[in-house]
Amino acid sequence: MLAYKLIRIRRDGTLGPLFINRSQVIPLGEWLPAESHPTKGFAYRPGWHAACEPVAPHLSPNGRRWYRVELRDVTEHTRPACQGGKWLLAKWLKVLAPVGDPL
Repeated sequence: MLAYKLIRIRRDGTLGPLFINRSQVIPLGEWLPAESHPTKGFAYRPGWHAACEPVAPHLSPNGRRWYRVELRDVTEHTRPACQGGKWLLAKWLKVLAPVGDPL
């Protein structure tokens, strides 16, 4: 399934998660399994989080960019519109390309 993920861009140009397991480097074009990292202050929702559209009104775009991703083994979670509506949680993620760039 194709979807969108907001990804943090570090000063050195590497990509990483926004909040959970922030030290992880996310490569382009590789299938990555979801990991479980319970984190104080965050609801426990294991899996790679993504969206059906590149929209997340509750998150700042600063230092981040939307990427097209491919997901496997997906569950859907209904969230308020102010949090982008439907969230996708996947057991597998492959980052394809930044939104706006050719695949």
